[in-house]
Amino acid sequence: MRAMIAIIALLALGGCAGEAPIEEPTMYADMANAGARLDSQAAATMISQYRQNNGLGAVTVDPDLMKLAEAQSQAMASRNKLDHDVKAPLAQRLNASGYPATAAVENVSAGYHTLAEAFSGWRDSPPHRANMLKTGVTKLGIAASYAPNTKYRVFWTLIMASSDPR
Repeated sequence: MRAMIAIIALLALGGCAGEAPIEEPTMYADMANAGARLDSQAAATMISQYRQNNGLGAVTVDPDLMKLAEAQSQAMASRNKLDHDVKAPLAQRLNASGYPATAAVENVSAGYHTLAEAFSGWRDSPPHRANMLKTGVTKLGIAASYAPNTKYRVFWTLIMASSDPR
């Protein structure tokens, strides 16, 4: 009788566990929504793992590069234009902000709704892939700006840099 009660109790608990909600990874969060927030730490982890799989060092989120990436994405979104130089070339933007970059690269894109999509697009494009695999960069800033009344709806910027002395 005790064995029967134990089995019934286990089955009941198993049924409860099956009803727990499964949380979607943040790399699949849809950025084409007002108020959507990009998980920069997830981006750094994803890009770092990709770099490490290719024999390179990890990158960490840098608050100053985050601001620069956000400004670039917002500028592209507000002008409905996918362009590295929509405000100014990367080197000028870095200098104007006072960021002491010794190496820097930038990927921009538009139309991808999730971090996973943007990453895959960059990985599958030789120039963007080369930027993600740039030797010597140690920091990143990444942003996605939502612009609902534009062709692409989501504009992405990834800036990777190093401020280490050469």
